[in-house]
Amino acid sequence: MPELPEVEVVRRGLERWVGGRTVVSADVLHPRAVRRHLAGPVDFADRLRGVSVSGVRRRGKYLWLPLGPELALLAHLGMSGQLLVKTGRAPDEKHLRVRITFADAGGGELRFVDQRTFGGLSLHPLGADGLPDVIGHIARDPLDPEFDEDAFHVALRRRRTTIKRALLDQSLISGVGNIYADESLWRAGLHFDRPTASLTRPRTAALVGHVRDVMRAALAVGGTSFDSLYVNVNGESGYFDRSLDVYGREGEPCRRCGTPVRRTPWMNRSSYHCPRCQRAPT
Repeated sequence: MPELPEVEVVRRGLERWVGGRTVVSADVLHPRAVRRHLAGPVDFADRLRGVSVSGVRRRGKYLWLPLGPELALLAHLGMSGQLLVKTGRAPDEKHLRVRITFADAGGGELRFVDQRTFGGLSLHPLGADGLPDVIGHIARDPLDPEFDEDAFHVALRRRRTTIKRALLDQSLISGVGNIYADESLWRAGLHFDRPTASLTRPRTAALVGHVRDVMRAALAVGGTSFDSLYVNVNGESGYFDRSLDVYGREGEPCRRCGTPVRRTPWMNRSSYHCPRCQRAPT
């Protein structure tokens, strides 16, 4: 599933193209793509017609397009969702689910393409904090200037959990998924099952710093793409997978000490770590 860097790459691409534009029509080609819009596909299309997009925002892995002061078009990419910008008469994609057409002279379309249909689009009221109401519980991400590192440390110390579980808890810190959690923990020299209550303030600060470094490095090369399912708004893949230190490198030498990287089944996923650099808690 796309994590913060991949979603931010899409947000930046959309912001340059959709801001200030007016929707002339919306066509829902697969109802599952708007299943989170409880009023249904017809209402979704009707409410989009004639609205103007004022920008593109992100919180963690969620994107939304503010449509005035009270309404937003929320997008969740899920496992395979793509928001693609198309101009001219580009042929429809095989898994095209929603088409949004703009009215200005430049024309063009914003297309939501989703092979596995786990993602979706929906319309929601904006809360007083400027967030769509359904994601009001999502925490700020570590690249947000208002991310409170001290409060994050206090929350970690209070939780009876382990560090990787905490990194994936979007109510504590948003935007971090399995890939960047493993990469950040390797850089910090922390085992994924280390209890959060054992972290000192300096260790927490160092870990947050590594999370930021990993995400900024991924952003610089367009995110991580292991297959054709994650692309930016122009349909291009990112290249951070070539720079991963542990994720997906089972049996290969640790780039710090040479010990073979280990893959451990974890919560229906996998955790990749160096058994020497990231010693398991005793």
